[in-house]
Amino acid sequence: MSYPEPRYHGETGEISASFRPAGAPADLTAQNGTETRYLATTASTGGEFGLYRVDMTPKAGGPATHFHRGISETFFVLDGTLRLYDGDRWIDATKGDFLYVPTGGLHAFRNDSDEPTSFLILFAPGAPREEYFEKVSTVATMTDEERTAFFVKHDTYWTD
Repeated sequence: MSYPEPRYHGETGEISASFRPAGAPADLTAQNGTETRYLATTASTGGEFGLYRVDMTPKAGGPATHFHRGISETFFVLDGTLRLYDGDRWIDATKGDFLYVPTGGLHAFRNDSDEPTSFLILFAPGAPREEYFEKVSTVATMTDEERTAFFVKHDTYWTD
C-alpha cells in the first residue's frame, strides 16, 4: 500500500489548521440531554472524514442494529461504559476501547449504564452526518415514505 496522490501542490505549506477548545459548547443537545460536538465535519475536512464527540446521559439508549453502504464508522470510548454491537456480540467498552466498523458492517451502540459516557465517532470518508443527527429525532412525525427517504439519504440501513 502506498501514500495517496498529493492533493496539495504548493511549495511552502499554508495556514489552514482548525482548533476547537475542549470547553466549546455542544453543537447539538438531544431531548434526553445527550450532547454532540462536531469536531470535524465533512465541510471542514473536504470530505475526508467526520469526527464527533458524543456525551451520552445515563440510560440514554442508542440506535438499533444498522449498517452503512458508503462510510465506515469508528468508536473510541473516552469515559464511562458504551455498549457496542460488533455484528456478532455486545461488548461493554470502557475508556480507551476502540471499535472499527468497515463499510457494510453491522453495528449498534447504546448507553444502558447508570453513568454518563463520552466517546468519539469517526466517519470516513466524510458524509454530511450533522443533518442526520439534527433531524433523526423527527422521524416519528414522518410518513413511511419520508422516513425511508431520510435513512437512505443518510446511508443508514436498519436490520432490526
